[in-house]
Amino acid sequence: MARYTGINHLAMVTGDMDATIRFWRDLLGMRLVVGLGRPGYRHYFFEIAENDMIAFFEWPGVEPLDEKDHGFPVQGKAAFDHVAFGVAGEDDLWELKDKLEAAGEWCSEVVDHGFIHSIYAFDPNNIPIEFSAPVPGVDIRRTPVMTDSEPSREARKGPDPQPDVWPGVFAPTPDADKTVYEGEGHKIGEALERLNRGE
Repeated sequence: MARYTGINHLAMVTGDMDATIRFWRDLLGMRLVVGLGRPGYRHYFFEIAENDMIAFFEWPGVEPLDEKDHGFPVQGKAAFDHVAFGVAGEDDLWELKDKLEAAGEWCSEVVDHGFIHSIYAFDPNNIPIEFSAPVPGVDIRRTPVMTDSEPSREARKGPDPQPDVWPGVFAPTPDADKTVYEGEGHKIGEALERLNRGE
């Protein structure tokens, strides 16, 4: 089974990278760690935590989303509701709430979800965001809980991956065929080499 280390990055879209940088880097305090780009294209990454980032493509003509409240049902095609960021504790939650409100940004009251306490806001692109602090003594990863009165058929099988649901791998890719193709990121390696040489 693959070992996951977190969300490497969520890839979002903006039409205004500068407003996005001011919000995510300067207001929320997430470091801008990678910037790829050329005329008509940017892809910037902000560090959330040791293993997690959020990234934004900037494409000309992109407009902010229509505002949609967190967790409210919609109809038609949909794949995304909101992004939730974990914070270490309750004090961090209140600090973020105070910063958002001091900046003139809307922020919800603190909501108790039983295993987390959360606040809700929107970024400049109208992306719905949540910040969540763990409730001390409640660890749903250690002790999963199902309170759905009518859980789906698959959910009734329990929290752990079920064997034999998908076919096994009988022909893994041979080492000789494992090729990594060049993408935009080759420029990052070149830039790091120049930095290491003091250029």
